[in-house]
Amino acid sequence: MGSLLPHTWEAVPFQQLPRLGRGRRSGLPWHVPAGAAGLAAQRRRASGRPPAVAMATAADGLRKGIAEFYDESSGVWEDVWGEHMHHGFYEAGAEASAAGHRAAQVRMVESSLHFAGVPDDPAKRPKSIVDVGCGIGGSSRYLARKYGAKCQGITLSPVQAERARALAAAEGLAERVSFQVADALEQPFPDGQFDLVWSMESGEHMPDKRKFVSELARVAAPGSTIIIVTWCHRDLLPSEKSLRPDEVNLLERICDAYYLPAWCSAADYVKTAESLSLQDIKTADWSANVAPFWPAVIRSALTWQGFTSLLRSGWKTIRGALVMPLMIEGYNKGVIKFAIITCRKPGRVEN
Repeated sequence: MGSLLPHTWEAVPFQQLPRLGRGRRSGLPWHVPAGAAGLAAQRRRASGRPPAVAMATAADGLRKGIAEFYDESSGVWEDVWGEHMHHGFYEAGAEASAAGHRAAQVRMVESSLHFAGVPDDPAKRPKSIVDVGCGIGGSSRYLARKYGAKCQGITLSPVQAERARALAAAEGLAERVSFQVADALEQPFPDGQFDLVWSMESGEHMPDKRKFVSELARVAAPGSTIIIVTWCHRDLLPSEKSLRPDEVNLLERICDAYYLPAWCSAADYVKTAESLSLQDIKTADWSANVAPFWPAVIRSALTWQGFTSLLRSGWKTIRGALVMPLMIEGYNKGVIKFAIITCRKPGRVEN
C-alpha cells in the first residue's frame, strides 16, 4: 500500500512479505517508519527484482487475485444475500434477521447519502455518478433510479461486470447504467466527469490508498461529493507507531482470504484527503451499526442454500467463509472499524 502519510510512513504491500502458509510474516506493523522501509527494499533486491518491478508484480498479483475471488464468489453472495454486496446498517444493538438483511443493505446506501448531505432536490441532485468497485451493480442501479441519473460502474471482475449488465437490462436501466472492467487506481474516465463519486466497500482492496483517493478526486467534478465506505483498522494512539503484534496477526489472516493489502485507519484517509485539498471532510465510525452483519452472514452460510452454494463455488469462496469469524473477532476487539469518509472537491457545482 502506498504511503498515506507521505513524509512519515510507508506501508508495505502484503504480497511482498512471506505467505502465512510458509510461516508468519515478518512481524512488521501495518504502518512502518520510513527508516524501516529499507527492509522491504532489501527483500526486493534479494529477490533479484528492481523495486519498481517487484511492486508492479505485487500489484498485478493483487488485481488478479481480487478479480478471481469475485468471479468465483459473487454468484454465491447473490444467491443468498442479493444484489448489494456490502454490509447492512442496523440500529446499534439490533439483531439481524433473515428477513431484514436486504433492507439493512439499502439502509446502508441511504445512511451514506444522508451523512454526505447528497441533496434530494431535483434541481441539485447528482446527474452523473461513478460506482468504484461496483460489484454486480446493486448501488449503481439504486442510485440511478433514486436520482434519475446516469451511473457508470467499474470492477476488476469480468463475471461481476457481465452480471451487472444483465441485471440492468432486466430492470430496464441499460440506457442509464453501464459497467466495465477497470482498475480503480487507473480509471478510464476524463477529469471532472462525475458529480457523485461513490465507493462502497472497495477501498480496503486498494494497495495505494493515496492513489485511490487521488483518482476519486480526479474524476469528480468541481463541487461534487465523494463518498468512501470502507474497512479500516483502529486509529493509532498518539503514543503508538503501529498496531500491536496480535492485531497485525489477526488482520494478516483476514488479508490472505479476502485479497487485501495492508489496512489503514480512517485518520489516514482524512490526512490523505486534506493533503489533496479536498473540503468538508467528515468521518464516522459505524462499527456498532454493522455489528449484526457478520453473524447473520455466518448463519446464512449454515443454511442448506448457503452450504450448497459454497460447495459449488470453489476454494477461494470457501476459504473466505472460513475466516468470517475473524471479522467478528476483529470488531469485538476494536481493531477493525467500519468507517465512512466523505468530502467535497473544491469548486462550484454546475446544475
